[in-house]
Amino acid sequence: MTIQERIENSKTTIFKAVFPNTTNHYDTLFGGTAMQSMDETAFITATRFSRQRMVTVSSDKIDFKKPIPAGTIIELIGLVTYVGNTSLKVRVDIFVEEMYTEFREKAVTGEFTFVAIDEDKNPVKVV
Repeated sequence: MTIQERIENSKTTIFKAVFPNTTNHYDTLFGGTAMQSMDETAFITATRFSRQRMVTVSSDKIDFKKPIPAGTIIELIGLVTYVGNTSLKVRVDIFVEEMYTEFREKAVTGEFTFVAIDEDKNPVKVV
């Protein structure tokens, strides 16, 4: 299988509802909650791509462009954007959509770097 086919096959999509217990006093999703969901999506994407033990080594940049209100649905999409020797990068986009209309827009974008490790937690080649 080619790298491009592996990238396409590892694309990960997760949907979640934004409930009040995940929002702040402005009734929008906590930034930390968004980041946790993004890291989880990125981890799943990296693992599906490599089928190896992967660990997050950095969240390179996260841009919060739009607030995510309570009572909406979010879609997290993870996609491998770079494959190195022992590391890879995954971009995660969060789209917010209203539950009862067709309105949908990108709210958050971030990139995460992962390293493949062996049983002793030493970096290994991404296969």
